[in-house]
Amino acid sequence: MPHGAELPDVAVLAPVVVTPTVVVAAVIERDGRFLVTERQRGVHLEGLWEFPGGKLRLDETAAAGLARELKEELAVDARVGEEILATTHAYADRSIELHFLRCELMGEPQPQLGQRMLWASADDLRRLPFPAADGKLIDLLTHAR
Repeated sequence: MPHGAELPDVAVLAPVVVTPTVVVAAVIERDGRFLVTERQRGVHLEGLWEFPGGKLRLDETAAAGLARELKEELAVDARVGEEILATTHAYADRSIELHFLRCELMGEPQPQLGQRMLWASADDLRRLPFPAADGKLIDLLTHAR
């Protein structure tokens, strides 16, 4: 810079606060196997397996939101129980706050969105590709098996 020149004004950037998306997921166990579904093409983390559920709406409790998601995705009513684990995870493009709740289905699940569904053993949970945010739950579910 030439002598006597002033530095240009520099805009001060405010810190970016990323509000995590709140997601609920069902842990449904029958005969030592867990219900999982495969994420569809064209969605975030497509092709990975997950515990069924979805985004919580602003006006919903975790139990109500999870019951709604199970009805929409699997056409089944559910009795939503206690929370097993809550965790947060930052992906490159978003941050999520994930709540896993125990559920009991009141019928047989029927995938409504073309997604694959599987009753997964503990070995399957360790072998199948899951989103990174599910890692703590999978460790918890497979630790004693």
